[in-house]
Amino acid sequence: MSGIEEIVGYLRDYDGPSIRLMEVCGTHTAEITRNGIPSMLSDRIRLISGPGCPVCVTVTAVIDRLITLAREENTTVLTFGDLMRVPGSGGSLASAKAEGASVDFVYAPADVLDLAEKAPEKQFVFAAVGFETTAPVYAMLLADAVARGIHNVRLVTSLKTMPEAIRYVAKNAVEPIDGFLAPGHVCAVTGCADYARLADELRIPFVVSGFGGEELLCAIYALVRMRGQALMRNLYPAVVRTDGNRRAQEAVARFFEPGDASWRGMGTIPGSGLYLREEYESFDAGGRELVEDRIPVGCRCGEVLTGSIPPSACPMFGTACTPDHPHGACMVSAEGSCCSWYTGSRRED
Repeated sequence: MSGIEEIVGYLRDYDGPSIRLMEVCGTHTAEITRNGIPSMLSDRIRLISGPGCPVCVTVTAVIDRLITLAREENTTVLTFGDLMRVPGSGGSLASAKAEGASVDFVYAPADVLDLAEKAPEKQFVFAAVGFETTAPVYAMLLADAVARGIHNVRLVTSLKTMPEAIRYVAKNAVEPIDGFLAPGHVCAVTGCADYARLADELRIPFVVSGFGGEELLCAIYALVRMRGQALMRNLYPAVVRTDGNRRAQEAVARFFEPGDASWRGMGTIPGSGLYLREEYESFDAGGRELVEDRIPVGCRCGEVLTGSIPPSACPMFGTACTPDHPHGACMVSAEGSCCSWYTGSRRED
């Protein structure tokens, strides 16, 4: 047998203590489902999804602010496609666009500057939503705007950092979490030292993983074998270094500073957000004050994002809430837990 066959056999036949493992990266969630990994595991190994989808954890106040700006004269709101359908407290950006608000989506941040340069008489507001992975992209956009003398671009920021959210989830879990798949894309920017510290603090193992099916199986195997150990292992060394990408970190630090941030289902978590520094306030269209979250009635996204329930435990899952007609944010993006479970036909409770 090959090494991966032995690993699959071990995970399939595992008969030890029940173990709950959380992945906190939306791409991990999608790839775990796409590769059929849950069906390869013993029923004593439970995979749960965490707050790793950026549009899922974005509170309704951010969507509401973008809609308000899109209705202002001579202002256009630009965003990536997924955010268009995320429900705010009174509708989505897509529904606001249908009602006449000026909203459009872009494929790359550079498109924002090109549009702004061609129409200097207009204001362009870009939705800066994401984690440490995308923060350098927004920093580079601002650096280019400064270099090119473009002054009619502003950001509504909803940038969040993962370690503080992981700490919150681990300490407030309904049932203990026995290990974490650390976010590979985030670690490529920040490095994995934060997760070694979390492992030591929380007394549970962390494994940094890539995104292929075999990589994920190896990471799950490592976590099962490391159960009860306060250790971190980097199984993605080709991309992730201990200290991360220093150039990207420096670019972010130039324009952004940490602050408290509001997360869907978790409230305000100290030090878990990134906001524009005072010297760049001319680019600021909102961020720190956007804390209110009015989750649609009946939606249980908040509990899904913290691992308190699986998506299938929500009574709206697959009925009133589907990818074509999302009632909650977790059903919008392919990285959202509910969307991933629905498209992968995962129904276990």
